[in-house]
Amino acid sequence: MILLFTDFGAEGPYLGQMQAVLQCGAPTQPIINLLSNAPAGEPELASYLLAALARQCPSHTVLVCVVDPGVGGERLAVALEADGRWYVGPDNGLLNTVARQARQTRWRIIEWRPEILSSTFHGRDLFAPIAARISLGDFSWAHSDWSGPDLRYWPADRAAVIYCDHYGNAMTGVRYRDQLAGAGLIVNGRRLEWAETFCRVAPGEPFWYCNSAGLVEIAVNRGRADRALELAPGTEIRMEQVRD
Repeated sequence: MILLFTDFGAEGPYLGQMQAVLQCGAPTQPIINLLSNAPAGEPELASYLLAALARQCPSHTVLVCVVDPGVGGERLAVALEADGRWYVGPDNGLLNTVARQARQTRWRIIEWRPEILSSTFHGRDLFAPIAARISLGDFSWAHSDWSGPDLRYWPADRAAVIYCDHYGNAMTGVRYRDQLAGAGLIVNGRRLEWAETFCRVAPGEPFWYCNSAGLVEIAVNRGRADRALELAPGTEIRMEQVRD
């Protein structure tokens, strides 16, 4: 299947135009909008959300990834194969966390260009056609192998809020692991305690937990964590050791 991961928003023509191109290029493949409100213009933050959501996708999934504030500039157009999945998008950090966390990767620079290429909508004109062809096993488009970006200093986890959902819950770029259970989370000068789920805390109480994507997430039972704790994408957090 082909998945769309963008910061386009649900309104406007952009998402529909990309879906139309994908449908024309790969009419037999299911096309799913995975996320259309990734952190707008923030490819670094969006990269941690992309990596978390993609881990739940089966192998051979093709993801078209567009959070591209530098569209039309000097950044490369690339395709990344990571642990059996394909990611097509800009080389601006958006795919870095996927590559940093993956066991096996292979990068390709996309050299192919359509006859008409908008300077501001590479998602429709460049990334979507390539994703459609990859989903059909077609690699005849012009490309060259690439060693990829330098990821030596790219953190595998990001101790910050990366996304606030419809309910006001705040996902972070920290992957949950068992050693964190019971630890405190510090955000905006306040310590939050861990709970397994919402019903384990009183209404109105903030806490943190492991969400369904395997990330540390901040919430308020029957409330909005983003408003109560003044959270937004980019807000830094810190995990503390379990208290004795």
